[in-house]
Amino acid sequence: RIQSNTITFNAAISACGKAGAWEQALFSFSAMAPCRVELDSISFNAAIDACEKGREWESALQLLRAMEVAKVDPDTRTFNAAISALEKGSEWEKAFQLIGVMRQSEVRSNTFTFNAGISACEKGNRWEKALLMITVR
Repeated sequence: RIQSNTITFNAAISACGKAGAWEQALFSFSAMAPCRVELDSISFNAAIDACEKGREWESALQLLRAMEVAKVDPDTRTFNAAISALEKGSEWEKAFQLIGVMRQSEVRSNTFTFNAGISACEKGNRWEKALLMITVR
């Protein structure tokens, strides 16, 4: 029998997410604490990635908020996955706000960050916000 630890849970969460099984990914994620397995940024990122693939933007944002409670710092990948989930959910305002939070948190943005934000603005028919993102970058 394999000993469950952060690495094995993270691998399972990531595999579920890649397979499109976001619910199973979140189930595995939520099983970590009761099993006394430490959550790390990879755990959160894998779970948020799974939510993004499952178009579950609300769950992605809940996980992002849970990081603060768990005292795990979000990184570029964390924000990018959450912004992409918002983009897929046509939540352009929340995506735009999250990019602002990312800046305030001094987390480095990248091309993916802005592509997802611009795409979210496009879906919301907010071309002027998309232009603003390009100029403020």
